[in-house]
Order: sequence, then C-alpha cells, then structure tokens
Amino acid sequence: MLYLCVYSVQELPDPDPQDTEELSAMVCLESDLQDGQMMEVEVGHHSVLLTRSEGKYSAIGNQCTHYGAPLSKGFISGHTVRCPWHGACFNVHTGDLEEFPGMDCLPCHKVKIENNKVYVSVKKRTLGQEKRIKSMGGAVPGVTQTILLLGGGAASLICAETLRQEQFGGRIIMATRDDLLPYDKTRLSKVMNVESDSILLRRMEFFHKHDIEVWLRKEAMSVDTDQKMVTFHDGSVQSYDQLFISTGCRAKGLDLPGMKLGNVKKLETPEDARQIHAACLGCNVVLVGTSFVGMEIASYLIDKASSITVIGSSEMPYQNTLGREIGKVTMMMLSEKNVKFYMNDNVTEVRGADGKVKEVMLKSGKVIPADVLIVGIGIKPNSEFLRGSKVQMDSKNFVMVDKYMHTNVPDVFCGGDLATFPLRMARNRMVNIGHWQMAQAHGRIAALNMTGKQTELSSVPFYWTVLLGKTIRYAGYGEGYTDIVMKGKFEDRKFLALYVKDEEVVAAASLNYDPAVSAVAERLVAGKIITKSEAESDDLSWLQLP
Repeated sequence: MLYLCVYSVQELPDPDPQDTEELSAMVCLESDLQDGQMMEVEVGHHSVLLTRSEGKYSAIGNQCTHYGAPLSKGFISGHTVRCPWHGACFNVHTGDLEEFPGMDCLPCHKVKIENNKVYVSVKKRTLGQEKRIKSMGGAVPGVTQTILLLGGGAASLICAETLRQEQFGGRIIMATRDDLLPYDKTRLSKVMNVESDSILLRRMEFFHKHDIEVWLRKEAMSVDTDQKMVTFHDGSVQSYDQLFISTGCRAKGLDLPGMKLGNVKKLETPEDARQIHAACLGCNVVLVGTSFVGMEIASYLIDKASSITVIGSSEMPYQNTLGREIGKVTMMMLSEKNVKFYMNDNVTEVRGADGKVKEVMLKSGKVIPADVLIVGIGIKPNSEFLRGSKVQMDSKNFVMVDKYMHTNVPDVFCGGDLATFPLRMARNRMVNIGHWQMAQAHGRIAALNMTGKQTELSSVPFYWTVLLGKTIRYAGYGEGYTDIVMKGKFEDRKFLALYVKDEEVVAAASLNYDPAVSAVAERLVAGKIITKSEAESDDLSWLQLP
C-alpha cells in the first residue's frame, strides 16, 4: 500500500514516519494507482494531476491550458491525458502539449516514492502558474533564411511558434490583412459582445520577444513561386525561402438583390460580432443557415432579440454533419426558447425600406419581418491571389497538400481552412475541415517539415459547439456514415452517438457524456478500431466514464 503525501515546499522533505500528525493530515491515497489511472490532488490550493503510466508516477497541472477543464475528468492512455472538453492532449511525464486546441504546456512537478509513500513537491514559485510556454529560441545573427507566413490565424501562429521551438534562427514574417493579432475566432459566435483584446492568443510583447515579425493590414495579391516573391496590396514585395499559406476563408453571401441593405450581416471578425450584438437588441432577427456558427448565433441572441427566425435548406440543422437525430434535439432546444424554424426552405427575396432590410420572402411564400438579417450559409476560400501561380487548387479553389502540408510547389506549404489534405483516419481521403484544432495541427506539421523533421499529419478532428450553455462535442470524420449507435437518450439530453461506417466507428458526438468523445478520439488517433459490435456492447469501461 502506498500513501500519498503532498507538500507545498521548495524541496522534497525527508519523510518522517514518526510525524503521524502531519502524515494523517496528508494521506490522500488508500491504495496504489494502477497503470493508466489518475487522480486530482491539491497542493496549496493548487490542483495537481497525479498519474501512473508505464510504471511511473508523475504530477502535472490539472487544468487544461485551453479553457481550464479538469484533466482528472479526461481520458488517459499511455503517456497521454486528453482534455474532456475540447480534446487537447498533454504528456503526463513532462506536461508538454501534444495535441491542440490548447497552446501552452502544463507545469510539471516532482514525484518521489520513499518508504511506501508518494510525495508530490510543488515549488512555491510555480504554485500559481497554470500554464508553461514551451522553450523557444529567436533570430540568430548570420542566419539569412526567411519563412513567410500568409494569414494571421491559428495555423500561422502555431507555425511561427513551432519554428522557434525547433530553434529555427532565420527571419519569420507573419503577414495578414487583419487589423488584429491572432485571436480566438471560436469565441465570436458564442460571446458576441466580446472585446478584441480579451481574445488575443498572444500579445505583441510575445512576438517581439521571439523575433516574429507581424505585419497587420497587409494583404497578399500575388505569388511568384519561381522567383519566390509575394506582392502585397500596397505594392511592396517580399522574398521568401519557404512559404506557408493560411489565408483562410470568408463567409458567403446570398446571391440576391438587397444584400447591401443596412443591417444585413455576416460574421467574420470581432467587430462584426459586436455589430451583430448591438443591431439585434430588441429587434426581429432572421438568420439564414443552420451551420454550427448560425445555430450558436441564434442561441446567443435568445435573451437579446425580440424574435429569432432561422431559415434552413435541409430538413434538420446539422443534417450533413451530426445527423438528423442530433439536429432534431438542437432544434427542440432552441424552439423551447421561442426560436422559430423554417426548414426545407430558402430565401428568394430581401426587401428593404429607407435603406434597411424590412422583410424576407421565402421560397414557400412565407414573408418574415426582419430588422436584422444574418447570413451564415458557408464559406469561400481566400485563394484569389493564387490564381496564375503554380500552386495547385481543387475545383472549389482550396489548396491541395500532402500529409506533410506541402503543396505541389517546392518550399510552399499550406494549412488551415484553405487546405484540402489527406486525413489519415479516413484512409487518407482528401478532405477540407474548417476546425480550429485542425488548423493548429496543420501549422505545427508544416513547421516541422520546414525545419527538416519529416512528420506526417495524424490528428483526429475534434470540434465543439455551444447551445444554451450546453456543449456538444464531436470527434472523427463521419461523412458517409451508415448507422448511429446510441448510448443514453436524445430526449434526456444526455447521450453519446457513435457513427458507424463499414462496421467501424468513424466519429462520435456527445452531450453531457464526458469524457466519451475524448476516449473515442484517442482510440482513433492510435489507429485502434472500434467495431460496431463493441460500440453496441453494454460494456463501456473503455470510455473511462465517471
């Protein structure tokens, strides 16, 4: 039997078996942790995750560096613990980040076993630190190589950071048409009155410290891959040795008259989000599109708008992604809050008065009053500047890359929403997945390959959406699924949906069923098949449910 003794000290104390008063107050563990087990312990009001993996005890911070989820409620496999909320992964021995959407590492604490007791030591100076930035270098005098990053989103940021973590000593330039430093775009449809400063992922001091040049309001207009030159909208030209393109996508508009009327909105930037918030207060809002973003906007506006009407072209929201069943549940959730849905319908006309939208005509003949019209019907790639270049694009003008994020042109890489890439878990099918975590993974893989460390993309897509304060989590790639295996009940709003294709689980979605989706993601990334019969079994021990 091992006892766990926790001290908040600079150095490990010498355990004194005679000091029963102290030990009795500190005993937290009545029996050994087995391999693959973990538990939360508290050190000086600081949450620590104690794990046992591969026969070794380790202690790291317990709060995920993404949004602070307790990792003790996540999923542990081998030397990796996966966050129950959004799927970030950390090495339990070192605290290092191994999978996004987290960006920073965790503090790592000393563990010592002596006289059948487990001692965890946390240095006083690290007690309040919940995050640890991985060691990064800077520019090295005499190194003349330049890596140019086009785009200022998640992919470019992680690419730049990974380059410095890998001790690339050349020049790094991040050029973006945005007027903000990289920010958390996933927040825009969830907290729409957000202040830009509050969602910045890194501050300018960070970029200065690590010699990463950031050019704001700098839009690329053309790329000459023969001369290795990029021309910008202001007429300036920048040469490069290696190029990473991650200019992302923009929101589609309706191809109808009236789209230039006042109070017709699309969500792309924090300023757009704030304008939508302000414009909708006490107003009749019509929202076109039942995508993740559209449904989140509808959810956000429930206690702010006078009325909310959602127009969808399919029978149910999320029909092509999460399926009809989950779409029906989410539709019921919002309908109970007086959101009106017109499904299997389309907007045919936008009518205005005094320069502002007044009403929307549907294909069904229904006319809906509208003070504000919000359009969220999909995306278009920001790839016009690549026309005429040698960079290969697909029929929809997304850039095609291989498993190393390399385009068909030497020294040119691409990632993020703009990229069509081979997804390993889908037998290397070429896909375009606009998930935040995947964009970050693209940036890392591109940087590693730029620095000569040949690394394949192996991440499993992980996504989440928030409706009425409830989070639906999704992992995998379920397109073309033929069956859904259900755990729990949709009507109870506590369920796990396992998507099956060719007798194997290819994706999972859940509501109030943590850490099940993280468990599925870990199985998928390891290449361990989850058969349909295993999914249908009543034995759910492999999910590590509480």
